[in-house]
Amino acid sequence: MLDHFRKFISEKNLFQASDKILLAVSGGIDSVAMCELFHEASLEFGIAHCNFQLRGEASLQDELFVRSLAEQYEVPYYTRRFETSSFASDRGISIQMVARELRYQWFESIRISEGYLWIATAHHLDDQVETFFLNLMRNSGLAGFHGIPVKQGNIIRPLMFSRRKDISKFVKKNHLRYREDSSNKDTKYLRNKIRHSVLPILSETYKGFDTIINETIERIADVEKIYREAIETQRDRIITQKENRTYLDIAGIQKLDPAHTYLFEFLYPFGFSFVVVKEIFQALDKTPGKIFYSPTHKLVKDREYLILEPLSENLQPRDFVKTISEEVRSITEPLHLTFCKTEKNPDWKIDPSREIACIDADKVKYPLVLRKWQQGDLFYPFGMNGKKKVSDFLINEKLSLPDKEDVWVLMSDEKIFWLIGFRIDNRFRITTKTREVLVITSEKEK
Repeated sequence: MLDHFRKFISEKNLFQASDKILLAVSGGIDSVAMCELFHEASLEFGIAHCNFQLRGEASLQDELFVRSLAEQYEVPYYTRRFETSSFASDRGISIQMVARELRYQWFESIRISEGYLWIATAHHLDDQVETFFLNLMRNSGLAGFHGIPVKQGNIIRPLMFSRRKDISKFVKKNHLRYREDSSNKDTKYLRNKIRHSVLPILSETYKGFDTIINETIERIADVEKIYREAIETQRDRIITQKENRTYLDIAGIQKLDPAHTYLFEFLYPFGFSFVVVKEIFQALDKTPGKIFYSPTHKLVKDREYLILEPLSENLQPRDFVKTISEEVRSITEPLHLTFCKTEKNPDWKIDPSREIACIDADKVKYPLVLRKWQQGDLFYPFGMNGKKKVSDFLINEKLSLPDKEDVWVLMSDEKIFWLIGFRIDNRFRITTKTREVLVITSEKEK
């Protein structure tokens, strides 16, 4: 076992013999075996143990056992107790997910503060196979089938050469004590059901199953690298980023083969499920305007592009209204606007910028009203004859659907006097009779 351990570390270039390693130790058979191998190999290591306080007295006994293990090896020991159930409840996620997040964050903080180069976990080949089937059940796609990486960032997994049965023999031969977690036998957890019910049948039915599946997982990992390179090449062609929006070229997507798979890979990082991506794909040839949501993003099917933006940027509902009194000199929400009155003298000139509105102050009645434009809105665009629907004006401006949705108006006495960032209303323009000018500046977020 020790020879295989050393050979695996060398072949995979996991770390150097002089590196300082932090071992994640639960007290179970796998992590106890890992401690013993590091000790026999004369490597420098410390032990970190998380007490998630999920099993009452048993959790406390695990903590005390791991402490005694560190004392036995005369290595540094770190422990922390987490209110795991409360964390999970507050964040609305599973206990398993929050426990994983808490432990890796804590391990990383120790690694940095105490000068360790690597964090070692005791995952082995059986964990690899279980994870493969677990991800298969969860429909996680190709990324879920490459198994557990041997090396990932600062995380290393030096037991990924061994089987559970090999670890058991090693522990028994060396008379090592360990803690048994009763939850590992509870088949209400999917991983345990795979471990105790599914894999034994497959191993018994198919000779050499364990070897075949692990070799398959290795090949899938290699195939995924090729796959990812192809996805990234097309991603650079299809996707562009402008400010807070992401644009996917519809015509470019449709030329890809298989287009729906590429689309899924493009949208998966934004939280879109396979089912929703199928609906989006089916809408590519249909009329613009359809909207799709993921937990974090909104996608609009426009004429030439699928347009993505974070939901956090769309918190203001379309019926949001803000009133602005005459005393106000600036606002920052929902837009950043500044208001300034100045006398119109012979030297004064109108600023031509679209982000600045110069209005006859005497024609404005307070309070002003700020809201998003709505269907049916009319105004008299400066420089045009007569009135025009805001919707028609924006069509002529050739705005995308998300950009249209983000257009605001300023109103006085129920009349639009500025389509912000585009045009003032002719009725509020500066004339030779104007005495005082209201200058309003829209400052875009940087």
